[in-house]
Amino acid sequence: MDYATIIQSQRAFFQSGVTRPLAFRRTQLRKLLAALAAHESALMAALHADLRKSPQEAYATEIGMVASEIRHLVRHLPAWMKRQPRNPPLAAWPATGFIQPEPYGVALILGPWNYPLQLLLSPLAGALAAGNCAVLKPSEFAPHTAAAIAKLTASTFASEYVALIPGDKEVAELLLREQFDSIFFTGGTEAGKAVMTAAARQLTPVTLELGGKSPCLVCADAPLDVVARRIVWGKFMNAGQTCVAPDYILVDRRIRAGLLEALSRCIREFYGDHPQRSPDYGRIINRRHFDRLSGLLEEGRIVHGGQRDANDLFIAPTILVELPENARAMREEIFGPILPVLEFEDLDGALKSLRDHPTPLALYLFTHSEAIQERVLAETRSGGVCINDTVSHMIGKSLPFGGLGESGLGAYHGRASFDCFTHSRSVLSRSFAFDPRLRYPPPRLSLATLKRAFGFLLGG
Repeated sequence: MDYATIIQSQRAFFQSGVTRPLAFRRTQLRKLLAALAAHESALMAALHADLRKSPQEAYATEIGMVASEIRHLVRHLPAWMKRQPRNPPLAAWPATGFIQPEPYGVALILGPWNYPLQLLLSPLAGALAAGNCAVLKPSEFAPHTAAAIAKLTASTFASEYVALIPGDKEVAELLLREQFDSIFFTGGTEAGKAVMTAAARQLTPVTLELGGKSPCLVCADAPLDVVARRIVWGKFMNAGQTCVAPDYILVDRRIRAGLLEALSRCIREFYGDHPQRSPDYGRIINRRHFDRLSGLLEEGRIVHGGQRDANDLFIAPTILVELPENARAMREEIFGPILPVLEFEDLDGALKSLRDHPTPLALYLFTHSEAIQERVLAETRSGGVCINDTVSHMIGKSLPFGGLGESGLGAYHGRASFDCFTHSRSVLSRSFAFDPRLRYPPPRLSLATLKRAFGFLLGG
């Protein structure tokens, strides 16, 4: 495939100005929304084939999320596209100032395999809302979903506006050698570093949605049954293959036994005594990841689950305890249905443990205490925080979703999706009517007078 020609055609289409008007953007977003509905059955079948997602999970975590994002963008786009007035300095009087939101141009969106629809088409919706053209590169590890999205995009958009380019890692590397105006990547930290390195060669702005070991801090005052339900829900959806899934639990020593019992009860309640038979429990994406996860089970003691079937790519929801300090499960992002549970003696030690780890994408805290909540917010770092729940902080539109440090760069969702693909262009417009010579050489004010006037004239 001639990538350069596709990108050149998109750049020419963008430079024609067609993508800029509000009416065009809203029309294209509505076309994408209609295409989601028209292709829903095929998309659900593809998600089941790749990840064994049930229809309910496929809609709730993939199709419905994208549709909701599109509707939000369509509704609020007129307000977001408006010029934003700003006060110019008195030294430029008479003048007006404003910020004009403008699209970057041609965006490259590199999608992952774990939510292969949502994490490719939600960024696409933001890019189109902002007035860009887009090249999509889906993950080759979810081939059925990639093929279904290819049919959807090809039947909805011209390639000079939205083009999908399938392929493996080599295709992604070739695309990253091309000149784009914005790059959006979702995936692992190491791959994110490679994307940022490639973008640096072209000075291309990037958004990196990565991952990390998102911890759950469970304090002694937390109601165990509710905590267990919310952790099990967030951890084991999509068989644990979620970038913000709880990666491990730090629980107060006094309630450790009770929490372990409650977690086991919830797993049985959600998926039955034989999760492999449950229509609501997914599968590992491929054999390579299955083998990696199986290796993590060799350390520590299994207190629930642990069953595996390589032929079915099945690993049961599993709880691990008594892990050695250097266990792989505590050094690597798990990204699967394995949940280590560690205990802490006091909050000071727990917070130090959190700070000793790289910055996670999400931090989960369970406690009634507002004092503890404020202390955790003040003494830790993470992309986002969810108090007394898991995952739900990223499903709305009013809270930007993104990482920090090793967990990512930039944010999207709702208004942040529009901003992610938008350049805020500062504009100052002066009148010809008044042109005092004070600013022109030679100086007409003494240095002392200039110092006294400077703050007044510049608004400092």
